[in-house]
Amino acid sequence: MSNDTDDEAFGRAGGKITPRDRDYPKWYQDVVREAELSEPAKVVKGCMVIKPHGYAIWEKVQRGLDAMFKATGHKNAYFPLLVPQSFIHKEAEHVEGFSPELAVVTHAGGEKLEEPYVIRPTSETIIGYFFSRWIDSYRDLPLLLNQWANVMRWEKRTRLFLRTSEFLWQEGHTAHASHDEAREEVLRMLGVYGDFAEQVMAMPVVRGLKTPSEKFAGALESYCIEACMQDGKALQAGTSHDLGQNFGKAFDVKFQTVDGNLDWVWQTSWGVSTRLIGGLIMTHSDDSGLVLPPKLAPIHVVIVPIFRTDEERIGVLAAAERIGNALREIDISDERSRYRDFLEVVIDARDIRPGAKFYEWERKGVPVRVEIGPKDLAHGQVCVKMRVDTAAGKGKEFIPEQEFVTTIRTRLQNFQHELLRLAAIRRDEKTIQLDSWEVFKRTFAGEDSSFAYCHWDGSADTEARIKADTKATIRCIPLSGQGHAAEPGKCIYSGRPSPQRVLMAKAY
Repeated sequence: MSNDTDDEAFGRAGGKITPRDRDYPKWYQDVVREAELSEPAKVVKGCMVIKPHGYAIWEKVQRGLDAMFKATGHKNAYFPLLVPQSFIHKEAEHVEGFSPELAVVTHAGGEKLEEPYVIRPTSETIIGYFFSRWIDSYRDLPLLLNQWANVMRWEKRTRLFLRTSEFLWQEGHTAHASHDEAREEVLRMLGVYGDFAEQVMAMPVVRGLKTPSEKFAGALESYCIEACMQDGKALQAGTSHDLGQNFGKAFDVKFQTVDGNLDWVWQTSWGVSTRLIGGLIMTHSDDSGLVLPPKLAPIHVVIVPIFRTDEERIGVLAAAERIGNALREIDISDERSRYRDFLEVVIDARDIRPGAKFYEWERKGVPVRVEIGPKDLAHGQVCVKMRVDTAAGKGKEFIPEQEFVTTIRTRLQNFQHELLRLAAIRRDEKTIQLDSWEVFKRTFAGEDSSFAYCHWDGSADTEARIKADTKATIRCIPLSGQGHAAEPGKCIYSGRPSPQRVLMAKAY
């Protein structure tokens, strides 16, 4: 993105949204501001304030994922925000990976602490400590926990939702009796993330394995889902880690096996964060503002009454209330959902011009706008406008009132599916297969990026040289059935043998 930080760039456009093709980073900032999702917390460097509309989206993310976690046997818990600094040092690779980002508390209660605390950058260490207290036998396993929390990683260059010093997330932590069970968990939760991204966020993703250079500090292996943003850059939208026995050994988390021996547990961790909201923005939104899939929209329908006289006002508002009440009775949850999800409807009867209302709700990404005036009442109809023109409907439609109410659920389902289809088309347009280093360099010149499937020889040196020359990184080694064919070939940089293509792109 541009060189401006959030604090420098935010709020310059005077209510306008910069076109994507003119300045994509500025467009993103403008959409966040105009949709009233978040703003920089200028008095706390690198942090953000999530405003009510933005937090309502996060609550929808939480609710959806939480149900999926519980359906796979996980339970929620909560662990301390402060982690003894000595814990971070118990796993060598872990401390090396996180040391530059740590925020350390050295004083409290007016006194210097005997041992400093680290504000959690992640919780593998402190959870490992408590696992050692809770696990004695194979009968205590598997232990499947999840935590909804905030974390802090001291960032020098921040972007709202995408990279801030403090952010919200969930982190799953599990302990198992065997490596096979742990690996099964890692891939299961990767599947949960992939399904959520595609089925709820309408954001197509590639599921794959991170390279050793890109894996989580302290893990044996890391898996991820990668999404293609509209500018061709990748967003790592979720990760799932096979921790092996590394943290089990660091915190002496031993258990008695079935045959009476002692062994260290096999652990996993996995997480997504509020950067999903950034991914949601950059996957669907347009030059008019935010676009939201219905499954994550805090408001599904806004009804705008239109009238000129007091007499018209009474009749139109009564009709708006009648339609709104009928819509609020409609359950739009999936059949497999653990929760009922009723339509959220706003009747915007403020004393401002209708055009200003249309402008505001369009920028906030409400999927359906309904206009109703005296002529509509006379004809028993409503005027309906979807947030984005799709193959199913373009522009304004005049629909009989009862027909609109009875078909709104299907209309929203179709809109959800259409957003996924359009996002997949945009992703495919940005996806290429490259075999020439010269073409690769031209593809990634300047700020340009694509989802490029290329051969790589598997060496960390080649990976580092590609990144240094182009700023493109290996986003993942696609799993079977993901991405382009797994045929062998020659590395795009070194010319050495390569077993399969990997996904390369610039990333957020």
